[in-house]
Amino acid sequence: MDGTSARRGADDDPAAAMFELIEQLYPICRSITGDGLRRSLGIIGQELPLELREVPTGTPLFDWIVPREWNVRDAYIATLDGRRVVDFAQCNLHLLQYSTPLDRVVEHAELLSHLHTLPETPDWIPYRTSYYSENWGFCLSQRQADQLSDAAYRVVIDTTLAPGHLSYGELVLPGAREEEVLLSCHVCHPSLANDNLSGIAIAVALARRLMAVKRRFTYRFLFIPGTIGSLAWLAANEARVPRVKYGLVLSCLGDSAPMTYKASRRGDAAIDRIAAHVLRQSGAPHRLLPFIPYGYDERQYCSPGFDMPVGCLMRSPNGTFPEYHTSADNLDFIRRDALAHSLEMLERIVAVIEGDGVFLNLSPKGEPQLGKRGLYRPIGGQKEAGGFDGMALLWVLSLADGKHSLLDTAERAGMPFAAIRAAADALIEKGLLAPARQDSA
Repeated sequence: MDGTSARRGADDDPAAAMFELIEQLYPICRSITGDGLRRSLGIIGQELPLELREVPTGTPLFDWIVPREWNVRDAYIATLDGRRVVDFAQCNLHLLQYSTPLDRVVEHAELLSHLHTLPETPDWIPYRTSYYSENWGFCLSQRQADQLSDAAYRVVIDTTLAPGHLSYGELVLPGAREEEVLLSCHVCHPSLANDNLSGIAIAVALARRLMAVKRRFTYRFLFIPGTIGSLAWLAANEARVPRVKYGLVLSCLGDSAPMTYKASRRGDAAIDRIAAHVLRQSGAPHRLLPFIPYGYDERQYCSPGFDMPVGCLMRSPNGTFPEYHTSADNLDFIRRDALAHSLEMLERIVAVIEGDGVFLNLSPKGEPQLGKRGLYRPIGGQKEAGGFDGMALLWVLSLADGKHSLLDTAERAGMPFAAIRAAADALIEKGLLAPARQDSA
């Protein structure tokens, strides 16, 4: 059985399935363009019916231009007798991303000016890029750098920078309505497990689950290189932007920190309310952060010209944990229980998106008698079989006036949305509640 088949057979253990996908993607050298990116999208495409989009080099994207495609065959620093002391084949973080080709002997002083280390964590290798300015360089541990004492070294960077394409993956799951939920994650980092593979794995797991159920909204999943990928999608889909009613960027979802939600630029979008409600009601530690114009692709979706309702769901925000953008963000850093919990929180958010609506109490003059309909137990305070208690029923009936949504009700009652939705479903079944609008279900 291949890895994909094993994952498909592990739907009853989502954490294991997500971790296996992360393991498969981890060794690949990804960048904002190139064969490593396409190979990664191909692996994701074994899990989902992904559409591969290719945008040619030189295509204008607002104030940006699609850069040349970058590919790596080999890269190393060697002593003059041929012994490799820094080797891209051993760790793909060793090469400065988008390094230009080079094959020559480099004096020690010049070499030092092209090396990147982390003196405060001398065993870690940093991840560095030079996407939009031509340069070359290597990233290595401080301990490795301290051992480079020869007068000169041979430096080989066997890369190509040539006209090609920017690649990204897109999956659309149509729903009953054309209005969309956007889920976006970046796929451009090499061997970094939390940033970015955790977001990819959770997006895949959610998409697979949504494919198996009836959907009210249309769901659009984007697997894109950071910044330039979201700009490419926006440039090609400006007419679709108004259809997006809810959006989330997924990142850094596999570490041990509490769940964190960063609000959209609007600050009061529906997705902001929903994410805050779900995290507050989860009973687990969490953080709610205001929007700042720094981070991941939410800053492109939320730029003033688009102002989309897109927040960012994560555990540790980018740049806030020591392992960020280093070799320590490896397979040992992420936790399976954290992946499972992140997926659960995301699924709860989606459940609110799918289940919210505005309803009418069909017996609004006084309380309807619930006991004769089998909805109320003789002794109050006991949870009903449907997963709600009598107070959830009463709250729904009280606020079902055609003005308040179920999310309004859950927030005012201080109850989980799932309990309010279950109560609403029971009332609908007994003929006591009906949608106030056609789009409420």
